[in-house]
Amino acid sequence: MPAADDGYISSVTSTGVEASPAVDRQELARGLTGAAIAVCAWSTGTVITKHISMGGLAIGAYRFWIFSLGIIIWMELRRTPMRWPAMRDSLWGGIALGADIAFFFSAVKLTSIVNATIIGSLQPVIVGVVAARFFDERIRLRDALWSLVAIAGAIAVVSTGAGEAEGSWRGNLLAVGAMLAWSGYFIASKRSKEKMTSTEFTAGTAVWTALICTPLALLFGQSLAIPSATNWFWLMAMVIGSGIAGHALMNWSLVRIPLWVGSTFTLLIPVFAAILAWLFLDEPLQPAQVAAMSVVIGALAAIVYDQRQRSVAEIAAEEIVS
Repeated sequence: MPAADDGYISSVTSTGVEASPAVDRQELARGLTGAAIAVCAWSTGTVITKHISMGGLAIGAYRFWIFSLGIIIWMELRRTPMRWPAMRDSLWGGIALGADIAFFFSAVKLTSIVNATIIGSLQPVIVGVVAARFFDERIRLRDALWSLVAIAGAIAVVSTGAGEAEGSWRGNLLAVGAMLAWSGYFIASKRSKEKMTSTEFTAGTAVWTALICTPLALLFGQSLAIPSATNWFWLMAMVIGSGIAGHALMNWSLVRIPLWVGSTFTLLIPVFAAILAWLFLDEPLQPAQVAAMSVVIGALAAIVYDQRQRSVAEIAAEEIVS
């Protein structure tokens, strides 16, 4: 039976009684809300990084060491200490997340951020195929079409907000590696409920990611010296935003919603990142960007509405059968 934590309700309760459709609908609604908040929190990372005078891998090392330490202490206070089996079983998720960070920051050195972000926007395609093949998630044609519309809109948000995109094939290839690794992290998060709680998975992957980023930062000549007071402030803001409100909340949500839906929600990241950059970094928003943002938000709203309506229909069907 999947591990039950943080309010997660499996299809069969500890008493052997199946959870009601109404409860499943409530869990779906909570998961959709959590995923939306998580991607908004991830969007803050772009703006916060601009204020940190450290290398990308060094930021990753400090960010995930602080985050992992904080969540493990929190687990100890709750008397649910981190277990070695959870560390072992979260290894592949940690490798995927660490590889995503390493590949992405290496990619942007050889290609443009525009190219890297556009390639990353293709993640829902990979995850959707895996979700249908290995998780028995049924993706209706209408949902698939809305996902493609959202992907097109996300690509337009990025491409219309920057100058000419230039880059080498090596950089683009690294960006593909980052996209595949990011997809692997989502898949590992979805599968983690079979062996551990979402909190254990979040803590375990954070430790593994920190262990990956630390030597890579040194290898690429990035300083791991004690950060300045200003850098500490922004690092903590990143831990709270991208870490707690981002990774922890998304992992919590993925046991409540279809995997492909959580992946598609990541298309909101460039949308909110552009809005935050406009608000706090005085980066201009082009009219075409605003139009593309509306397309992404509208397409994702249609997917969410369809999920909610499907849930209502399933409840009605259950009542008729009973």
